[in-house]
Amino acid sequence: MLLGGSAIALLAGVLLDRLMGDPPWLWRHVPHPVALFGAAIDRLDRAWNDAARPERRRRHAGIVAICLLTAAAALIGLGLQWGLSLLGPPGIALEACVIAIFLAQGSLRQHVAAVATGLSRSLADGRHAVSMIVGRDPDQLDDAGVCRAAIESLAENTSDGVIAPFIYAALFGLPGLFAYKMINTADSMIGHMSARHRAFGMGAARLDDLVNWPAARLTALLFALVAVDRRAWRIARRDAPMHRSPNAGWPEAAMAAALGLSLGGPRRYGALSVDAPCLNGEGRREARIGDIGRALALYGRTCSALFAIAVLLVFASA
Repeated sequence: MLLGGSAIALLAGVLLDRLMGDPPWLWRHVPHPVALFGAAIDRLDRAWNDAARPERRRRHAGIVAICLLTAAAALIGLGLQWGLSLLGPPGIALEACVIAIFLAQGSLRQHVAAVATGLSRSLADGRHAVSMIVGRDPDQLDDAGVCRAAIESLAENTSDGVIAPFIYAALFGLPGLFAYKMINTADSMIGHMSARHRAFGMGAARLDDLVNWPAARLTALLFALVAVDRRAWRIARRDAPMHRSPNAGWPEAAMAAALGLSLGGPRRYGALSVDAPCLNGEGRREARIGDIGRALALYGRTCSALFAIAVLLVFASA
């Protein structure tokens, strides 16, 4: 658990990220840390993921790769936290900036709001905006499909991009935060079922499932609490096991119930068709632009609850 200055840094980082988001002007001049993580993952992928090798060896190589990458990220975080601890108050301020960089409150809100703005102009603009945050084929989506996709992405990324990084920063400081982001980045890059990555990325995918287990359930609980809707938690417990992901169904089902919508359902990823189940199937399928606004309002209250938790951690560590 964080102590003293690190708890203050976490609180300040949460506030800084919520107010400022991810400054694009900064990353035009210096590489984003997650981009550096991605470069390291890509390098090992190209060096160790040899298609000529048997699948078993590629699977073992992938497990070794994700272990090495996670350990390296944790060690970098440990060294950085130790160095910043020597600086006193300026170190706390810098640690807060680092934490803010690895959270996604502001950027997630901006990307989802852009879908509503685009869709208000035209279906084509809405499809383009939603393609920035989902992997499914946007050309197959009608207005309601674009809205559902944006809301589903908001729910899932609240867990992956906000709640989970907060948990690992709170429990383990910068080493935990860096390790989590390395795992999550590796899963997004190699943890899928393509012919190239089915074996090599298995370790990253399974580890990501493991580290996101608590965040997914906490996110669903927070959605239900801030919506003051006990049914949302009940629907999450009922419908989440139907989802192909062991984690994504929890926040998606809770948000669906809180908004009175039915999310999920069949979708396409390029040439691949996925017959996914509907979450909160008794809800309304015809999602509208206003529902994206309602989802963002629920998300905002969830971020406020996270800030309140950070305040409590400061008092607990005093």
